[in-house]
Amino acid sequence: MRRTRRFTLFSLLGSAALASGRQEMPNQNDRRITFPDLDDTDKRLPNGKSQKDAIAKEQHEQALKDANDLISVAEELRNELQKAGDYVVPAGSVKKTEQIEKLAKKIRGRLQL
Repeated sequence: MRRTRRFTLFSLLGSAALASGRQEMPNQNDRRITFPDLDDTDKRLPNGKSQKDAIAKEQHEQALKDANDLISVAEELRNELQKAGDYVVPAGSVKKTEQIEKLAKKIRGRLQL
């Protein structure tokens, strides 16, 4: 009997809480998320060119430079390994592989922007 009273009491309290909560909550159709107005205007540099275009051009040129550096370091590594012969790894080749990794990560980071 005690259990039934407790169950009844909690179910009444729970339904009262739900009923009061439903009255306070606004209709789902009335809820709208508003975002602050973002400034979509592109800023201009003193020479009149678009700042976004200038940044994109600079990033592209830097990515090309890094790609050329990557190619030259990879070719140096290949040449060192060919000259070293069988079963021999030059000590400098480890540093070149680390340099290749750094350049590749730099390029990937620029391309993901």
